[in-house]
Amino acid sequence: MAAATHPVDAVTRDIAEYAANYRVDDEAALDAAHLCLIDTLGCAFEGLGNAACRKLLGPLFPLGEGARGARVPGTALDVDPMTAAFNIGCASRWLDFSDTYFGAQGSHPSDNIGGLLAISEYVSRRRRAAGGEPLRARELLEALVKAYEIQGVLSIENSLYDAGLDHVLLVKLATAAVATKLLGGGVAEAAAAVSNAWLDGHALSTYRRSPNAGTRKSWAGAEATAKGLFLAALAMRGEMAYPTALTAPGRGLYDVLFRGRPFAVPRAYGASIVKEIQFKVQVPTVFNSQTAAECAMHLHPQVRGRLDRIRRIVISAHETTLRLNATTGPLTTPADRDHCVQFIVAAALARGSLGAEDYEGARAADPVVERLRQRTEVVEERRYTDAYRDPAKRASANAVQVWFDDGSCTPRVELEYPLGHPGRRQEAVPLLMRKFAGNVARVFPRERRGRILDRVSRRSVMERLPVDELTALLAL
Repeated sequence: MAAATHPVDAVTRDIAEYAANYRVDDEAALDAAHLCLIDTLGCAFEGLGNAACRKLLGPLFPLGEGARGARVPGTALDVDPMTAAFNIGCASRWLDFSDTYFGAQGSHPSDNIGGLLAISEYVSRRRRAAGGEPLRARELLEALVKAYEIQGVLSIENSLYDAGLDHVLLVKLATAAVATKLLGGGVAEAAAAVSNAWLDGHALSTYRRSPNAGTRKSWAGAEATAKGLFLAALAMRGEMAYPTALTAPGRGLYDVLFRGRPFAVPRAYGASIVKEIQFKVQVPTVFNSQTAAECAMHLHPQVRGRLDRIRRIVISAHETTLRLNATTGPLTTPADRDHCVQFIVAAALARGSLGAEDYEGARAADPVVERLRQRTEVVEERRYTDAYRDPAKRASANAVQVWFDDGSCTPRVELEYPLGHPGRRQEAVPLLMRKFAGNVARVFPRERRGRILDRVSRRSVMERLPVDELTALLAL
């Protein structure tokens, strides 16, 4: 058992008790977790097509041939769980096409899937080798509900960005807490893992903003979920908990890194966050730009024959978009372009669609798109800001209007909620399933696709599969 000689901080204690003892019996939450899992797997399959992503995969320090404990879906890799966690997380986040949640802090709870899938397979294979029962995919879905909940609840009122920190701190924390449960631990082990996660070195958010926006943003979550497994494994070996990791005067996380402010935990941990998650259904771009891209694609038929006559483009947005995503000046990396709402709108107006390929190479350097970007301005619409900050709405509105050199203009197209918003879930689910099927087709031969879709696309079938059989089905 992990050493815990003193009571831990209340925030740490509540997370540990939730991770160890909460029973997930909310069917809607499990349905949502299933969608999150298959969408993240699909994003990973698409990410595997990117050469810059592929070069980071596989063990950093190869030890020779032989199984290492966890597979990387869409590949032939079979490696140790931490490497598998990093690889799965890297592929699934590379193109910024996976789900998101935002409150005061936007974040990507799907970053936890790499670690939790890898450790679930490892545990399953170990149990099977010892003559026991492997974990079922249902237990993986329950773990995902908990990880999403921990990360999401802490995102509601706590802005890590305001302190210069990156949101992947919450990934490391959530993976560490929930992985102890999958490894057979209890409250003491979860408390040890969580307190060590608080004490750990934390990433700065520097690499998400120009002029430093770069590929690290695509693997930061992968590193965090892998580190979460490391901390969970130490806790399971009896590593101690640290009672005031958050609150120690002058030495705890609050005073050192969070400007002396304690974390706000506005509601009890349950099974709500995963049901509030927002998917990226059509375009791989930062979430604040999703409705802007939809508006631009809607306007494409009206402007495609007159691109050279466009004089002015106006994007109406909420304050967070202006602060974080209205990038001006040179765009030198795909990450720069992904975080530039003017580029997003210009490319979508010009082409009527937006894919990962639009951020790189000749398509990214298209002079037509650059000319349109230079003619685009972003202005705040106060009611959009209010709706974005309202926890009952969680809107992410944009409007786009285009003016031509003869003084004429298009209608002003406005969208309050992106396609992936919970309020548009019925509309989005068929498209999410189509997205998953298309991504499966990128990786697997024709004869395998039907079997994968039949067993993975339906929760009632998938959740009964042993986790190691699920990962074997998804391996090359």
